[in-house]
Formats: sequence, C-alpha cells, structure tokens
Amino acid sequence: MDNHTSLPEFFIVAFSTFSAYKSYLFTVFLLIYLIALLANSAIITVIYIDQHLHTPMYLFLCNLSLLDLCYTTVTLPKLLYMLLSGNYTVSFIQCFTQMYFYWESVSTEVVLLFTMAYDRYVAICNPLHYHRIFNRKLCVELTAAIWVTGCLNSLLILIAATHMTFCNSYIINQFFCDAKSLMKLACTHKEEFSIVIYVEVFVFGISPFFISLTSYIKIISTILNIKSRDGRKKAFSTCSSHLTVLTIFYGTAITVYLMPPSDHNKVLELIFTVLYTVVTPMLNPLIYSLQNKDVKRALKRFTGIQKR
Repeated sequence: MDNHTSLPEFFIVAFSTFSAYKSYLFTVFLLIYLIALLANSAIITVIYIDQHLHTPMYLFLCNLSLLDLCYTTVTLPKLLYMLLSGNYTVSFIQCFTQMYFYWESVSTEVVLLFTMAYDRYVAICNPLHYHRIFNRKLCVELTAAIWVTGCLNSLLILIAATHMTFCNSYIINQFFCDAKSLMKLACTHKEEFSIVIYVEVFVFGISPFFISLTSYIKIISTILNIKSRDGRKKAFSTCSSHLTVLTIFYGTAITVYLMPPSDHNKVLELIFTVLYTVVTPMLNPLIYSLQNKDVKRALKRFTGIQKR
C-alpha cells in the first residue's frame, strides 16, 4: 500500500443503517456466538475425554469444532463491539489482521472438509484397508498439513491484498473486513487481486466441492448395495452429518464469492455471508450431535444422562 492509503481506518457499514434495531442485532449475534462457543467446546471436550471417539473421523471433527471457534471469534467479537458502542471504524492493521485470520479459517476448513469426505469414502468403500490407510501417523501428518496449508494460503491472499491501494472510498458494505469487499474499494491492482480471488474460489471452493460430491455419490451407491438394513443405516449415519455440513458450507460460501457485484445483491450477499461465517459454525456441532449416534452417546455419558 502506498501514500493513497494515508487514511488510518475503514468504516464497516453493513448494520450501521439498522440503528433502531442495534439492541436486537446485538442480542441475536451474542446468542449465536455463545451457542457456537459452548457447542463447539462441548464437542472438543467430549472427543478428548471419550476413548471411544479416538478415531480419525473424530480427530477431524475435533479440528472442525476448533476451526468453528476460530471462525466466530475472528468476526463476531468485533461486530458485537461495533453494535454496542456505535463505533463502526476499524484501522488498516486491524482490518488486514482480521482478513488474514478469516481466510486462514476458511482455507483450513475447506481442506479439512475435503479430508473428512475422503475419510468417509475410504471407511465405507474400502473398509478392509481403512485402518492401514488412516493410521495414527498419517492422521497427525494430515492434521498438520491442513493447518499449514490454511496459514500459507491466507498469507498469499494477504500479500496480494496489500498491493492494492484505496483512494476512492473506505466504506466496507459488510460486517467484517472481507477480501471481496476490499477489492470493491481498490483503485489499483484490483484486476490482479480479483484473479487471485477467483483462483481461490476454484481451487479451494468449486474443485474440492465437486470431488467431495463425487465421493459421496460413490459412498451412497456402496451403501445402497449393503444387504443388511442395519448395516445401511449405520453406514449412512456416519456420513450424513458431514454431507449436511459440506452442503451448507460450500453452498453459501460459493454463492457469496460467485455473486456478481451489484447494488441489488448487497442484502443477499450479506445474508449468505452471515449464514456461512456465523450461523454454520454454530450449526455444525448441533448437526453432528443430532445425527451421529456415537457423539450423542458420548455427550450423554459426559453429562451423566447415560451411565458409562
């Protein structure tokens, strides 16, 4: 960034026009944040304590809950502060720091969801080789690689973003410092950064989504060929929750980043952004706890509802 970026702050205006409803918005987002914190923390604690859940599938689920905690913590505390104080400004350093950790969470979650889809594919389509393929060493290496990939990818996006200059407007029509919103404000290197974003959408969005979808077509086909009704039910229960999470996350995220820039799409874009950055991290642990029998039993044992 050069001398055009002498103004020390951006203005987040997504909810600033709803001044009459600030208290209601604050209450809603605070409840979502608290539910997300409690639900994801419960999943992490239960998986850590319960020996029955010390398997690759639940190791990845534990990381997903940790990521969802990061997701909400990156965006919601600042939004709650703005709604409470009425101060909708954010400095350049704060803005780019938030953008880095947001993209780190997004990139890591995309790779993690893709790995979880492959885990379910091997478990159902190649069960005899599952423990040989997903051994302890590989799971640890995969987990480390997933987080490192997210960090490096976010760093590349941040470096690309810092080459843009902002000379026309500093008003962000979003509730946090999103890369797409910053791109709209840029007056130089805008085209280069837009290419980076669309490559990101293809590499970390569309491609893994369709590969995961193809895996699930094979998984469902394999499940339907299982002769035992109980076997089909058990196999489907182990992957239905992940398929639900995958669909919600990719569906809303890809919609946001492929939505053409337009004044008519501002409200729709805000709604979809709230869905995948705020609502989805809250729903993920609820989806897994409601649809997964192993998690439900572990939660009951943890809370004392069911005897060990």
